[in-house]
Amino acid sequence: MFFDTHTHLGSHKFDSDLPDIITRARAAGVTRMLVPATDLVNARKCLAIAEKEPDVRVAVGIHPCDVDTVSGSDWISELSELAQHPKVAAIGEIGLDYFHAPPDGFDLAGWKAHQAHCLKLQLDLAAELGLNVVLHNRESWDDLIAQVMPYSGRLRGVFHCYTGTLAQAQPLLEAGHLISFTGIVTFKNPGPAGESVRQVPDSLYMLETDAPYLSPVPHRGQRCEPAYVADTARAVAVMRGQSAEKVAKVTTETALGFFRGFHEE
Repeated sequence: MFFDTHTHLGSHKFDSDLPDIITRARAAGVTRMLVPATDLVNARKCLAIAEKEPDVRVAVGIHPCDVDTVSGSDWISELSELAQHPKVAAIGEIGLDYFHAPPDGFDLAGWKAHQAHCLKLQLDLAAELGLNVVLHNRESWDDLIAQVMPYSGRLRGVFHCYTGTLAQAQPLLEAGHLISFTGIVTFKNPGPAGESVRQVPDSLYMLETDAPYLSPVPHRGQRCEPAYVADTARAVAVMRGQSAEKVAKVTTETALGFFRGFHEE
């Protein structure tokens, strides 16, 4: 019924009880889970999980906070090989992040340039392979849009954990891209995302947990897990004046059309 379009099952925070987490997700009505990778090592870990779970698919990519793990361009060949795996549904999590300080060995300008270089290579790969992309933005909106929009028509992106206004997202939506909401929209003060989730048209948004982060109410402050996407969906339904069943159906159909390899069941 529910589709968690962004859950980090490959996080070390799930290592001790992953089977229980997946069981709880299914019991909560979560029928599909998309697991984004953060680097090449994590991508292989995520694929190993997906190989054992019929309702799990993976996005492979280098997270902007982890691009210090790669240099030059040879790594893109390894990523390309991983992307051929039948359990790969997208390229991600990729993007730009200006919130976190540069790691050792980079000044700010060099770190931003390296992130941009890695993002371009991964967008090129996604376009070449016919895969859509899962996008991360943190205090980098204008630069991210400038890099992604030229690929419109060649690929689609989902701007995950969207927290902006609908007006900000409108050019992206008109170009065929999507936005996705986390448990933030259930908070007492969700910021602009609260109005965005009320106003965005059906078929232009998806739901996610970003587990193990950003647990929705009533689990706020706890480790997040994919089962909680059901709580977010129910809250979104109230905010939109729709039934939880309709929100689940619409967001699942949107995700099925966006990610490769999932099937109707």
